[in-house]
Amino acid sequence: MSEFFSIHPDNPQARLLRQAVHIIKNGGLVVYPTDSGYALGCQLGDKAALKRIRSLRHLDESHNLTLVCRDLSDLGTYAQVNNTVFRILKAFTPGPYTFILNATTEVPRLMLHPKRRTLGLRVPDNPIALALLEALEGPLMSTTLKLPGAEAPLSEPGAIQDLLGKHVDLIIDGGNCSFEPTTVVDLLGPLPKVIRVGKGDPKPFE
Repeated sequence: MSEFFSIHPDNPQARLLRQAVHIIKNGGLVVYPTDSGYALGCQLGDKAALKRIRSLRHLDESHNLTLVCRDLSDLGTYAQVNNTVFRILKAFTPGPYTFILNATTEVPRLMLHPKRRTLGLRVPDNPIALALLEALEGPLMSTTLKLPGAEAPLSEPGAIQDLLGKHVDLIIDGGNCSFEPTTVVDLLGPLPKVIRVGKGDPKPFE
């Protein structure tokens, strides 16, 4: 069975965060809360854990995973960001948006689209997620916790434990979350393009 940590949504306990980081750095797969629902995550570059994520979600290699970062400096490390893109990121992060960008060489090939060096990046507006990323001192390879055949992402920690307790290494209970996914914005072209409408307001990009 997985570990189950109840972490305070506003003042995350440092002791539990350290334990969570230990699990992640030792190949663990974690369920954690964000500002747009719960997500599955693992350490950047962990091939075995990433394979488990793809298996649980039934995702093929063409599905872009998201790199969840703690701040804009992390985004600049893993994505190619010009001045225009930086201004957009600064205005809308942290928040319930995922931005499609060209990846830098810092991003392992295993999490990129096989034909394009692109990926989704985001900074969540959630104290637990940000504290976890800060303690980890790096990003998480991540995807929305939406199981195959489900109409919406999982949003209730008890239900997550019932369904995934034998399939993940840690579930972080941060209370019930929104079940709306992020709004996805493609920043690869000359103008932003909304790919998916979710919790984030799409109007600024239309």
